[in-house]
Amino acid sequence: MSDALHVLVLMGGPDAERAVSIQSGLAITKALETNPAFKVHSKIIDLVDIETLRQMPGDVIFPALHGPWGEGGGLQELLQELGRPYVGSEPTAARMAMEKMVSKEAALAGGFWTPAAVRVGPEQTCPLDPPLVIKPVNEGSSIDVMICPDKPALDSALSKVQGQSGDYMCEAYIEGREITVGIVNDRVLPFIEIIPATKTYDYEAKYNRNDTNYVINPDLTPEVQTRCRLCAIDVFERLGCRDIARVDFMVDDRGTWFLEINTMPGFTDHSLVPKAAAAAGLTMSELCIELVEAAYSRSHLQPSHDCTGTSVK
Repeated sequence: MSDALHVLVLMGGPDAERAVSIQSGLAITKALETNPAFKVHSKIIDLVDIETLRQMPGDVIFPALHGPWGEGGGLQELLQELGRPYVGSEPTAARMAMEKMVSKEAALAGGFWTPAAVRVGPEQTCPLDPPLVIKPVNEGSSIDVMICPDKPALDSALSKVQGQSGDYMCEAYIEGREITVGIVNDRVLPFIEIIPATKTYDYEAKYNRNDTNYVINPDLTPEVQTRCRLCAIDVFERLGCRDIARVDFMVDDRGTWFLEINTMPGFTDHSLVPKAAAAAGLTMSELCIELVEAAYSRSHLQPSHDCTGTSVK
């Protein structure tokens, strides 16, 4: 394998989604190892610095991390400084997409609907009336999401928020159908409708239970399909995202509502982008290989050398 392309899969990280990231990273590693032209290295990391990354092998890096640091710009800044090609969005796009209020503003700028929302700090109150959803502005996987159907539930949720350090978002609750749209290398994948067995598609439903129903190519009106597709592409491009993303919507009898965009969605056996890719005829291996090849094509680096020219074979 003297001419092999060395691929470094990073997973773990310091964020709340560390366990999910490790599941994603292991699945990506297994998928990439099916390509005999690749030499795959996988590393579970914590909060690393540039020098630690510099010592790791890899012509291309696949950062399978989720959360504010691993997905939201911190790691991407280090990878940009490192100078090796990597899968996923650049730091600015990653940071804007992770900040839910910023991505909602991007949707509004494109003329699309998104539920009314306000940012709430540790000592602030929410000016919106229930029913509301309270969620961190820069977390994923439904971490710390609270549904507040009435004022007592809202007061209880806000009392929990006041004990936290980061900002939260109070967002109008939309009751309807949850639709997710994957994007891979500027291609929109088949839509998926998420039908949880419980009222909320929470962390447990996403990763630990097997009773969530996923409907691929759900029965949606042409208008809803068009709005979801156009909004997903517009927000992806407006934020400057690249390679991959998942865009989430709620659909009710009034229309289509943008919720958020994820620039490094999960790759676990429960994850939605791999499911949508499979429906489009793209296996998990083909999906991961395509992403690595797209990242590598952006670079003029020669295989099997790091950015300092030191062999990593």
